[in-house]
Amino acid sequence: MGKIRCLVVDDEPLARELIETHIQAVEILECVTSCDDAMKAFEVLNATKIDLMFLDIQMPLITGLDFLKSLKNAPKVIITSAFRNYALEGYELDVVDYLLKPVTFQRFFKAIEKYNQTRTGQNRFLKDSNELNFIYLRSNKKNYKVYISDIQYIESLKDYISIHTEKGTLVIKQPISEIESILPQKKFLRIHRSYLINIEKISSFTANDIDINTKELPIGTSYKQQVSNALNSIP
Repeated sequence: MGKIRCLVVDDEPLARELIETHIQAVEILECVTSCDDAMKAFEVLNATKIDLMFLDIQMPLITGLDFLKSLKNAPKVIITSAFRNYALEGYELDVVDYLLKPVTFQRFFKAIEKYNQTRTGQNRFLKDSNELNFIYLRSNKKNYKVYISDIQYIESLKDYISIHTEKGTLVIKQPISEIESILPQKKFLRIHRSYLINIEKISSFTANDIDINTKELPIGTSYKQQVSNALNSIP
């Protein structure tokens, strides 16, 4: 199966760049081009094959929704907007998903999975593959590129998570469950409500704790059975 050919349509340069960056982080996606208004997007759609369009709503000349209504053979569409109040109308137009700006990589990734399910009938097509090598995580208004293989463990700190990597620690505002949902299940293991670990980084373990280098992490009581099953199945 070939790459998913994407078009980004948004009059805000930073918003376009963010979606393009997210696209670059997923191997199966290809950004064909981006446009700052619907008229240019119309020309692109007439000239080349597009599988998936990321479409803003508030744009000059014609809104994204009116543009979508005008298309006879529209590609699949994911709406990107700073406004919640257009969501119902968007879904009535059979869009794949509706993303609120600023679009986090985690939310973007879920939308791509949703698109793939409509395309192939399969879910989580990236979660257990080798295609996701890195993700972009937003902290202090910057997007940081984090390689999956560099992550040692992730710690929940109420509304924040602390991502411990071989190169340092990054703190971002999001629940641990959200990042857990996009990391490869075969490589990452939840051992406690506050800890998610990279199995490849385990130094040693007992029935009650796991060592990641010199850091000793507790195994939660309710997680002991699944941790035991996971560790005992490692080749």
